[in-house]
Amino acid sequence: MSISFTSGSELLSMCSKSNVKIFEIMLAREVYLSQKSKDSIISEMQENLSVMKRAIERGLTEDIRSVSGLTGGDAKKLRYYHEKGQTVAGQELNKAVAAAMAVLEVNGAMGQIVAAPTAGSSGILPGAIITTAERFGKTDEDVINALFTASAVGYLITNNATVAGAEGGCQAETGAAAAMAASAIVEMLGGTPAQALDAAAISIKNILGLVCDPIAGLVEAPCIKRNAIGTTNALISADLALAGITSIIPFDEVVEAMLKVGKSLPCELRETGTGGLAETPTGRQIRERIFGDI
Repeated sequence: MSISFTSGSELLSMCSKSNVKIFEIMLAREVYLSQKSKDSIISEMQENLSVMKRAIERGLTEDIRSVSGLTGGDAKKLRYYHEKGQTVAGQELNKAVAAAMAVLEVNGAMGQIVAAPTAGSSGILPGAIITTAERFGKTDEDVINALFTASAVGYLITNNATVAGAEGGCQAETGAAAAMAASAIVEMLGGTPAQALDAAAISIKNILGLVCDPIAGLVEAPCIKRNAIGTTNALISADLALAGITSIIPFDEVVEAMLKVGKSLPCELRETGTGGLAETPTGRQIRERIFGDI
């Protein structure tokens, strides 16, 4: 039997009809489409999780710098800071943010990461989910299931809007990643499919209109710090949903709005590196230092 859904409302209907979670629908869909065994699909997701964990560990423990020399070392700084236990936002939140930044720094240093959904937003999902799982004593199996939940939300956003900064701005990249992470955390912690999509909707709404303006055109700055904000966004959105707070605008409509907003952004603010922070005096100086007078 075909397992297909193209909207959040269809997904919720399937979950309700079969009395299952989002991750179960997404896993069944992958098995159907790939014609691989369930164990094989889960094994592939386990490898994705392993790559995520290795990236976090490397970024938090090794002395790495990006090829451009623009970024590196900030994740370790934040780790040392939060381990002292005196933080404004709290140790657990800072731990998640440090993990997210670590992944982006590994990416900038040409290390292996999981582009979920993109390389420029690859720190949010592992930073938020893995640290939350550790805090609540969840197993790898729980995290893998959460990653399937995240995959379903990522699929819906990709199918109905975009996850590309070049098409929709940073709202599409870090917004989608935060939505994926928030929904995954909600289900991992016992929330309902409806609450998961509420968390995803809230995450996107929180940064609707965010521009993509990489300095020197590189996926480094301000990308790394926007992954920090994206991770925070995911965590608070998950908390809001788990508290029973709903999104006034349904998930599908939020995704549609994001697409329209993205198309309204001028090309200078969609990953071209020709507007926003990239075109500040300091931004231009950095570009000239790295690439010369172009």
